[in-house]
Amino acid sequence: EVQLVESGGGSVQAGGSLRLSCVVSGVTLGRYTMGWFRQAPGKEREGVASINSRSITTIASYVKGRFTISKDIAKNILYLQMNSLKPEDTAMYYCAAGDRFWSREYNYVGQGTQVTVSS
Repeated sequence: EVQLVESGGGSVQAGGSLRLSCVVSGVTLGRYTMGWFRQAPGKEREGVASINSRSITTIASYVKGRFTISKDIAKNILYLQMNSLKPEDTAMYYCAAGDRFWSREYNYVGQGTQVTVSS
């Protein structure tokens, strides 16, 4: 059984930082493109960052320069380092696996972790 379990969310003030983790079991990180997407209440889901099997990263323009995605293959953990957080970053953040990540098609998705940024 494949499981993706996120952690690391929380409440921070604007300008603060958080690091999200996604522990993956049942499949190796290198098997799929892995990524993070977010969804705020009343808004559409939007991709944030991805990293493919060759460790090539793609970062959405609205978080570029502030967010970094990485993975630890030995531990099978995906990370999202979020710096200079803004109130508009407030959302539920999900870890997902799938080679059509940016088409919003995922093979597996975690349960999400809430990020709240106050001004």
